[in-house]
Amino acid sequence: MSEKNKTEKLREGRREWGKQKKEKREKNEAVAFRVALINMFLNMFLSAIKLASGIMAHSDALVSDALHSISDVFATLIVILGIFFSRKEADKEHPYGHERLECIAAMVLGGIIFLTGAGIGREGIKKVADLYHGVQAEAPGMAALIVAAVSIGIKEWMYRFGIRTAERVGVSALRADAWHNRADALATAGALAGIGCAMMGFPVMDSIACVFISVCVIKAAVEILRDAVGKIIDKACDDHTEEKMKALILEQQGVLGINELHTRLFGSRIYVDVEIVADGSISLENAHEIAENVHLAMEEKFPGVKHCMVHMDPFCKANCSNG
Repeated sequence: MSEKNKTEKLREGRREWGKQKKEKREKNEAVAFRVALINMFLNMFLSAIKLASGIMAHSDALVSDALHSISDVFATLIVILGIFFSRKEADKEHPYGHERLECIAAMVLGGIIFLTGAGIGREGIKKVADLYHGVQAEAPGMAALIVAAVSIGIKEWMYRFGIRTAERVGVSALRADAWHNRADALATAGALAGIGCAMMGFPVMDSIACVFISVCVIKAAVEILRDAVGKIIDKACDDHTEEKMKALILEQQGVLGINELHTRLFGSRIYVDVEIVADGSISLENAHEIAENVHLAMEEKFPGVKHCMVHMDPFCKANCSNG
């Protein structure tokens, strides 16, 4: 096969791979939207039953948990919007795409969660202070205990369902929402313990449970914000991922070594810049074929890689390094 035919075959393969990636991305978007909508409707359901039960059963902890679930509804709306706008195709003004909008959505989500947690903690501390100063509190009823237990089960299922989907489709905002659900489950477990203790004659525990919920919520917010900020400031991939990338590159025919490998997270996508070493006596066509093979292998093996820029260095014993 002539060099020209080889190059044309590579280009045809790249076009086909690009088409497959686009179809896969669209499929993943649909899955992410479906999970986000399920989360939103479940949170609306939980908000309603927890608020009604908390008021009727006189449980401050359950009312606080209900307010938290109401914030979850708005947070999921932000996740949906972030996924939608971050998947817009690149244009003249945004040649690298819009993936960072997903990080911005996660940051807004983290901010909302943080403010919600702070508000719950403030009210919990106020209730504890009131009880300390002699204000009487009515013990919560059995309905609050049952609703809290049911809520824990639903929230844990939402976490497991969400995290599996987020790992499969590679959407950071969906992963943040999943961990948020796990934090909710832990927070509601604290509410359950507080309600149970209050029913046994320790009413202050219901209010202390509000403070515990606050701590769980704020911790989740900080983790979400840390992850989103790391991605928006071009944080590198972890060492394990980079080592796997190097191993894959060195497997490609014609690659004699790697001088440099740089990665950066751009929203939920990865950009890779690599300098590979090849025989300096080969033709430009052959060098291009080697670079193209590396490019295609990286995008095929690592679905999160949006683009891999390959720079060729001629073989030189002085500067050649195998990673």
